[in-house]
Amino acid sequence: MQFTPQKWAASGLIFGCIMFGLGSLIVKFVAVGSYAIALWRILIGGLVFWFLARRFGQKMPTSTRARRFAVLSGIFLGFDLAFWHESIHAVGPGISTLLNSMQIFFLAAIAWFFFGERQSKLQLFSLLLSIIGIILIAFPELKHNVQGGYGIFIGLISGAGLASSMACIRQAHQAEKVAIFPLMLLISVGGVAALIVPTLLLDYHHFWPNNSIDFILILIYGVVMQCFAWGLIAYAVPLLSLTLTGLLLLSEPVAALLIDYFLLHKPINAIQWAGTALTLIAIYLGSLHPAPVQKKTA
Repeated sequence: MQFTPQKWAASGLIFGCIMFGLGSLIVKFVAVGSYAIALWRILIGGLVFWFLARRFGQKMPTSTRARRFAVLSGIFLGFDLAFWHESIHAVGPGISTLLNSMQIFFLAAIAWFFFGERQSKLQLFSLLLSIIGIILIAFPELKHNVQGGYGIFIGLISGAGLASSMACIRQAHQAEKVAIFPLMLLISVGGVAALIVPTLLLDYHHFWPNNSIDFILILIYGVVMQCFAWGLIAYAVPLLSLTLTGLLLLSEPVAALLIDYFLLHKPINAIQWAGTALTLIAIYLGSLHPAPVQKKTA
């Protein structure tokens, strides 16, 4: 059996998404604050990307606009991670990762407001499905979890932060084609700069890891999730069709939900499973773009 780059890409994308789901377990159990562990993750990842940029001789972008948008992307990413961590503590890894995946719809809103991109009927339908799905997930959660409302709200905001970060990366690449390692280094600089003050204000009692195991887990979170998993996804996405990419990216919230249910024994009732299924379908449909219309030639 011959393994093509596309087959390797599909396997790599699934593996990268599952690694992200496992990263939520580190956030759940390491006794470090939500903002602090986001700062550690980006700082450790930034050091790795600095080393890789030096090792492979990749240069920083010369365009001021490209550098500015790369740093701004890091600022949004920093708050995306911190808010996602807050949501993990409030409603668990599964629901929080599902809410973070709603970034597809925030990206569509950004494209509509700032770039004049119209949404298809399929994407509008998927938005309606996602709203119904979130309502089905939220109502039972609010009944038995006093932090449920905050967790759901901050999880959705984390999706908006991720979408804004990705939109800034697009703007950076439009200004100048930036190599991957310098780009991620600049993103790390923006993330660290954004998180220093809120970390010191909110997590100064929970900044340092308590023991060597927590330190190793944070190191794994920074190197494996921030660098390795992102690297697999960045490698895989350009090699796959948009339809297959949208489907495989659903493995991240699915993996997190299964971890939540089977490993953390979080109660998820039938209504929430139905809402989860609707939301996953909506995310998949929202990731699809209509094929360009072929002009008829005489």
